[in-house]
Amino acid sequence: MNQEECKMKKSLTRRDFISTASIVGAGLTIGLPTIACSSDGHLAKPAILGGPKAFTGNWPDWPIIDQVDEKELLDVLKSAKWCRLGGNTASRFEDEFKKLTAAKHALGVSSGTNALYVMLGALGVGPGDEVIIPPYTFVATYNVVVLNYALPIFVDTDLESFQIDANKIESAITNSTKIIMPVHLGGTPADLDKILEVAGKHKIPVIEDACQAHFAEWKGKCVGNWGLAGGFSFQASKNLNSGEGGAILTNDEMFSKKCYTFHNQGQGGSAAAFTTGSGTRGSNMRITEFQAGILLSQMTRVVTQANKRIENADYLTRLLKDIPGIMPAKLYKGVTKSAYHLYMFRYDKTRFEGLDRFKFLDALQKEGIPCSNGYGKMNKDAYVTDLAKNPYYLKIYGEKTMSEWLERNQCPENDKLTDQAVWFFQTMLLGSKTDMEQIAEAIRKIQKNAIEISKT
Repeated sequence: MNQEECKMKKSLTRRDFISTASIVGAGLTIGLPTIACSSDGHLAKPAILGGPKAFTGNWPDWPIIDQVDEKELLDVLKSAKWCRLGGNTASRFEDEFKKLTAAKHALGVSSGTNALYVMLGALGVGPGDEVIIPPYTFVATYNVVVLNYALPIFVDTDLESFQIDANKIESAITNSTKIIMPVHLGGTPADLDKILEVAGKHKIPVIEDACQAHFAEWKGKCVGNWGLAGGFSFQASKNLNSGEGGAILTNDEMFSKKCYTFHNQGQGGSAAAFTTGSGTRGSNMRITEFQAGILLSQMTRVVTQANKRIENADYLTRLLKDIPGIMPAKLYKGVTKSAYHLYMFRYDKTRFEGLDRFKFLDALQKEGIPCSNGYGKMNKDAYVTDLAKNPYYLKIYGEKTMSEWLERNQCPENDKLTDQAVWFFQTMLLGSKTDMEQIAEAIRKIQKNAIEISKT
């Protein structure tokens, strides 16, 4: 690229980009709006090779804090009613969460993990049961299954979407399958139409692990409303954040009551206890009034933040699709809104002169772009595979069944994904369009200098 071409690219960004945005939105590409050029007209040298960083701004802090947060916390503090059994803040949060998601019932709990655990407890999951889950997810999805001494059955990943491959679920179903638990990974809905079709055919309940998917939508309806119920997390990194915390959504009144009973030591609220599927089991997984208070204040701006993420993610996707070897995660046709807790794409090193993915990530970090290689091969991790040696599992299932379980859990597409995945984080999508342009600029710089970078 010579100096005159470089000037033309910069001119396009400054004067003409707004007028051409509608063309981009229609699916046409105009190239990278902002290109950093050196004095001789060439693309600037990557930071890892001594050049200037592509990113020149400051990424948004997280969590974002304002005065309404302080007021809600102080109101709870001064009330001296810090437990939900004596206060009303948790109930207020549940009401607001229902309104934002259009669900009939919401239950606040102490974490996203416990949201899943409560739902499995309410359904009576236990020894001898199987629960279908994806391998590409946070380990909590697995943990809640084994805490109930059930068998987690991994169904392979759809490489293009990063989600569970819904077309492979039916072949994993047996007479012991108790629940299908898809994960809306990264905040993007899994293929709910296919999942619900298979689940309905076999009369198996669907529990949505929506811990990363606050206010994501499938065909205009929030996730958590599609299966029997859905679980959400409000852990510190999440788009809706109270440090720790979680919630359950359901449109089934009786199931809502069973969940309340299970999370409240097996006891009902003001009414009599409702028997859960676990019968005589329960625990304390109640949300605190402080957690509920901070969630109420965070929800005053969560919709605005969600819209900002979508706007930036859509723009970034248009930029990255123009770079060979960068493949943003596919959204299924039914996805009308992604929460974009993660912005995920696959990296094809063959289009970067064979540059190793970890070297690519290192170069990207040095450009000022935070990034991650994402989840690993959970189904092959010793933490998971050692379940086959667990004395309690051997007592329940026997050595033959556990050996067969290891063989069942092969996920070749997930193996490929974990060698290609790259993540950006939700806070980055609260930045500016210029920030998105500089992400794409950094990747282009790395691609142009891939051979030199590989030698460092």
